[in-house]
Amino acid sequence: MSIQSHPPLRVLIVDDSVFNRRSITEILSTSPDVEVVGKAADGEEALRLVSMLRPDVITLDLEMPRMDGFTLLRILMTKMPTPVIVVSSYSQKENVFKALELGALDFVAKPDRYADPDLAAIRDELLRKVTLARSVRLAPFAARRLPDLPLQPAAPETRPQQIMIAPRQVVAIGSSTGGPSALMEIFSRLPENSKFAVVIAQHMPDKFTRTFAERLDRRSALRVAEAQDMDPLGEGMGYVCPGRQCMELEMPPKGPLRVRVRPPDERDRYVPSADRLLTSVAYAVGKRAIGVILTGMGDDGVQGARAILDAGGIVIAESELTAVVYGMPGSAVRAGATTMTLPLPEIGDWIAKL
Repeated sequence: MSIQSHPPLRVLIVDDSVFNRRSITEILSTSPDVEVVGKAADGEEALRLVSMLRPDVITLDLEMPRMDGFTLLRILMTKMPTPVIVVSSYSQKENVFKALELGALDFVAKPDRYADPDLAAIRDELLRKVTLARSVRLAPFAARRLPDLPLQPAAPETRPQQIMIAPRQVVAIGSSTGGPSALMEIFSRLPENSKFAVVIAQHMPDKFTRTFAERLDRRSALRVAEAQDMDPLGEGMGYVCPGRQCMELEMPPKGPLRVRVRPPDERDRYVPSADRLLTSVAYAVGKRAIGVILTGMGDDGVQGARAILDAGGIVIAESELTAVVYGMPGSAVRAGATTMTLPLPEIGDWIAKL
């Protein structure tokens, strides 16, 4: 008989739908490591219950009466920082990213109806992300909330067409849990007329990566898009790897650098794969490669970081001081695959000075 080494995670469910509250409770109740300690139908009730129950983690719907999920997040992260997993529909992509910027830890996309096939998929993902709360450090988690900075209008056609110029350096970033808000922080610090390019492997579902790229584009002076196979890469440009795909960089015999978008294979332990991206950047541009390993669970990026160091490039790991989850950067540091460790704001400033 196994002995449980830690008490169950205490979860508060916040959702205005009785059906959703019951369904999420049933999902979480399948794990002995999780205990549902309360349910709330709106933000006001949730705040009272958080104060009374002090849950370890909260699952949160965003569209609710009286007090919505955004208002709850603003108050919660200021007064009672708690890991929050947003449970939202596929159609609410912009809302999900707004919630992540306000301090939510991660999100689970729910189908319109909990049919049996979908229930199994949601259960596994939701349980995995709820139990991730054990690895979250509350100090950087609470400080990670971004200010409500204005987004540029989504009108890429107004940006002047520029001549494609080869980047002096290529920055390859790998990130997972906590990564979207970390990337928004970095990109908000990058200047106009940057002479480098950025490619990103962020662990994220396929239906969300395009919206995320558009949001980065509107927050940043760089031109950012979800990558398509054979897209050329020039200075001042950024690409986000599509979900459920892997991205590589290649230097063809003639013409500009190009990104290749390919399906994962048996070697890819994570999808999108930071290892695959960083390794390809090392081969393509050698000592002009800069690898960045941000917050996230696991060790994705360690092999790619080694490849960049071997090629004469530089690898930066996010400091434990700011990493919401120190798994990925910590693995790179322990493996001796980094050049330096910096807190998140300094990473953005360092890249900006390239």
